[in-house]
Amino acid sequence: MAKKKRKHAQYADDDTVHVHDQRRRSLESVSDGMREPHDPDEETWTVIRRGGKKHKKNNYPTLVYSDLHKKNSDIRLGDLQNLILHCVANGSSPQWVSVRHHPEVKKVVVLFVPGLEKGMFDENAPIDSPEDVVQGLELGKGADQATEEMILENSVPKSVAVQQANGASHSSATPDDFLPVRLAADNLSTPLKPLADCFENLWPVKAPGDDRYAKIFSPLHAMLNSQLPKSQEQKDAERGRKEAKHVANSQWQNKRTPVKDFILSRDELRDHDYVLHPVYFDAEPQAAAEVKRRADAKQTSSSGWVDVNIANLSAGGIPEQEIEQGSLTAGRTVFAMDCEMCKVEGDDAALTRISLVGWDGEVVMDELVKPDKPIVDYLTPFSGITAEKLDPVTTTVADVQKRLLDMLTPRTILVGHSLDSDLAALKLTHPFIVDTSVLYQHPRGPPLKPSLKWLAQKYLHREIQKGHGSLGHDSVEDSRACLDLVKMKCEKGPEWGNSAANGETIFKRLSRTPRAGSSLAADGSQGKTGAIVDHGAPEKNFGQMAPFSIGCGSDAEVVQGVKRAVLGDPDGAKIPGGGVDFTWARMRELEACRRWSNNHRYDLIQMEEPSTSDSEPSASELAAKVTSTVSNIRNIHASLPPCTLFVVYTGTGDPRELARLQQMQRTYKQEYKVKKWDELSVKWTDTEAQAMRKACKKARQGLGFVTIT
Repeated sequence: MAKKKRKHAQYADDDTVHVHDQRRRSLESVSDGMREPHDPDEETWTVIRRGGKKHKKNNYPTLVYSDLHKKNSDIRLGDLQNLILHCVANGSSPQWVSVRHHPEVKKVVVLFVPGLEKGMFDENAPIDSPEDVVQGLELGKGADQATEEMILENSVPKSVAVQQANGASHSSATPDDFLPVRLAADNLSTPLKPLADCFENLWPVKAPGDDRYAKIFSPLHAMLNSQLPKSQEQKDAERGRKEAKHVANSQWQNKRTPVKDFILSRDELRDHDYVLHPVYFDAEPQAAAEVKRRADAKQTSSSGWVDVNIANLSAGGIPEQEIEQGSLTAGRTVFAMDCEMCKVEGDDAALTRISLVGWDGEVVMDELVKPDKPIVDYLTPFSGITAEKLDPVTTTVADVQKRLLDMLTPRTILVGHSLDSDLAALKLTHPFIVDTSVLYQHPRGPPLKPSLKWLAQKYLHREIQKGHGSLGHDSVEDSRACLDLVKMKCEKGPEWGNSAANGETIFKRLSRTPRAGSSLAADGSQGKTGAIVDHGAPEKNFGQMAPFSIGCGSDAEVVQGVKRAVLGDPDGAKIPGGGVDFTWARMRELEACRRWSNNHRYDLIQMEEPSTSDSEPSASELAAKVTSTVSNIRNIHASLPPCTLFVVYTGTGDPRELARLQQMQRTYKQEYKVKKWDELSVKWTDTEAQAMRKACKKARQGLGFVTIT
């Protein structure tokens, strides 16, 4: 009788787990693109040990994987997230690794370290050597012309081309290629050796993205946002797509909401770069500080700025008896506004057209405006404004301001898409703003903002801005699209168009999970908690999703912030005693050293636009930064209490070549609409398109390290 095949999870429950170091793949075999022959008789389970800390009890949590479980692709960030949710939020069991005694995992720490990549862990490319740094980290950058020709002519990945140029044999990927690689200190360069003391294996982790369209999605968003657990009804309905869609839609309930409920608060206005109206500063110290700030920024009356005549915020209130029951406007006057700008001397944006549309969709104002300064660029492909259109115009910004001051009252609400730029061009402030770029969330979360064109396509099923890049936008059309999006939001309710309708943050998921030995209170007070530790001020953007956020100025401060989040403040001043259950943190200094992001703006989310510069730091500079980064990782590992799941992930590989090609494609698309072929500054052919797809695949090659302390 044939032996019954055992399921993957059953092996994790075995009392005896055999460790076969002979079956672990060395880094040398990975660099050569080769694997040992597969011998099923030698394969057993491998324990991912806990960085040298001793077991104290038999039910200590342990990570295990088996060579018997073959994979056909790299693990993804969603797989890492599943592991985390399995350990601390009663999530489903991961398929790529098993966790013995997972209820015993007490805390989880996730560290995002962009800047580390696969080439660094190749023993044939030690970081200590200047020549090998370039070869190892750039995977062939600076290689001879024959290698580059192989890439373009044969359409093979650059890493394979380098191997073939050096005489190495190439074979297609096998399931073994997706297994973790053992971290052996003897095979690592000096700066990386301490990682072998913390982790036993290196996992290939594929960043979220789309190879077909050469796009990489946010590694931060992929980790911190999860899908809502499916109801049994949804699971049953998934047998047929149409039926599942009906179930999902049937669960949505409209909640009519007056437009006044969507007015941005003072903090929201400040976070989204609006110049604040004086009514938001009642206290004298605050008012004086704001006056000074506006004076320093040249945003006062002496620089042409005006404030709508509103004495205080309460002036916008309307007695209930004056509001028609069920009215979405709640007695307010609503204007949707959009402006077009051009570029003037000093590289400033100046107003050239303003359009206002009333709640009924009728045009209230549509004026062309002549800037005070000489125009450098009409931005015709986007604004639709030409010299011929503006030549006869005599209307100035001051004329428009005067008309708006007569029209706007304390009961007026302005609606628009990213109105901060429109109001800046008008040099006008108004306290009651509804911004559709804030009202509707970007699919990958804040601080990314959705475009008006995308929102109109998705929610209004309407094509707008068809002249983008050639004839320009129609500000009346854009104003009406904004107005209709706000009306839809008022009809559907506050959650319509937000990611909360389809998913939730990992912190919200944790808040619904009771801590061991306690039951979940109605207000979620007994649920698990989390914290975000990052450079800058995370509480101003994505850090808002976490109950606690800690801003830092350096990677060394991130280490201290993680310790504080995990262990808690001694006096419980901010972080309660005992710390939080889940901590997400990010180190940025290695990323900045390698020029992977523009301007090194630490206060923004995830991958900022990568730098297109080809410059690399010197070998000594890079080695020093890798050494300090690894030291910080090791310090965090050493400070964690027992039974803590520690996950380090890099997010992506080197994104700069992809960013360069994407910028090249954008330039081509813009020029192609307004120039002849022989006038284009760049050409975009199938060769460049293939190169961009290959660059995307390379950039999506991230790494992961997992252990339990």
